[in-house]
Amino acid sequence: MADQCVFCRIVRREIVTNILLETEECIAFRDTNPQAPVHVLVIPKEHVSSLDAVTDAALVGRLGLVAAEVARRTGVAESGYRTVINTNAAAGQTVFHIHLHLLGGRQFGWPPG
Repeated sequence: MADQCVFCRIVRREIVTNILLETEECIAFRDTNPQAPVHVLVIPKEHVSSLDAVTDAALVGRLGLVAAEVARRTGVAESGYRTVINTNAAAGQTVFHIHLHLLGGRQFGWPPG
């Protein structure tokens, strides 16, 4: 599965994207179908299909720390931003490689759609 995964292909540099931040374990890049002025995806370099498949709790923390740094760098940290992890199809997960959405730059309502 990881051979065909679009996010694994980004990690391997087979697909070029706008990388905003890269650490030893994560990559953050702009979403190609943005839902907000700032819409960044944060992924681990290791293929993990979803939040349900995470076995290392620190992985989720690393995704969050990268998202917070990207929020600072993109100027949305002070005004506020939303982070979302969709898990499985009914929740809207379309790429089965865990990823955190960082959304900012506009007002968000609650509850989300």
